[in-house]
Amino acid sequence: MQLLNEITRFLDPLSLAIVFGGATLVAALRAGRGDVRRAFSALGPCFTANPEADSFAAVAAVGKMEKIAEARTIACADRVKTAERFLRRAARRLAQAPSSEAFARWARTELAQRERRHQGAASFWRSIAETAPAMGMIGTVIALIQMFAGMDDVSRIGPAMAMAMLTTLYGIILATVVAGPVATRLERLSAVELAWQRDALERMLQIAEAELAPVPTPARTKPILRTVS
Repeated sequence: MQLLNEITRFLDPLSLAIVFGGATLVAALRAGRGDVRRAFSALGPCFTANPEADSFAAVAAVGKMEKIAEARTIACADRVKTAERFLRRAARRLAQAPSSEAFARWARTELAQRERRHQGAASFWRSIAETAPAMGMIGTVIALIQMFAGMDDVSRIGPAMAMAMLTTLYGIILATVVAGPVATRLERLSAVELAWQRDALERMLQIAEAELAPVPTPARTKPILRTVS
């Protein structure tokens, strides 16, 4: 019971609303369309995603596509079974591509869109991490104003001072323990995921170039998918 009483001292609904609600609102105003939804949807994969395992699975799946294309035709590429949705969609595009140029255009567009979506989700949490300390200071100032306005009533000084300290504490916790680490992890996961997806699409483009109309450009010194930012 004593422990519960100690814990409840650190809980203040108004302070939570100012810091968490205020930081989230500011981040939402800065975010693009759909970024807020994607940011919260990314919380699950943030802790469960394993891009290294996905990378190994992609290498195996694309290898099977190469064998199928050699033994049969590129139209059978989508028969390769894979649990990764991105690879399934890419395999369908490869099987239905009228030319290697068409597949290359889709691949560049798909990678660019995925990168923008990843950046939007990570930026939302980065914005919360940047805003939370400021919202904590705003709550502190509000509480201090209340305290000084009620100096004639001693019973109001303690709660106001507690609120002032708690809003600062909440701002620090939200920035350094919650939003900051989430943003950093999403950025790292995005970099690893986009790297193996570029590799997979580059190999699939080579399959398309071998089976379909070649891309009418001089010999490439760099994979064209890697030049897209």
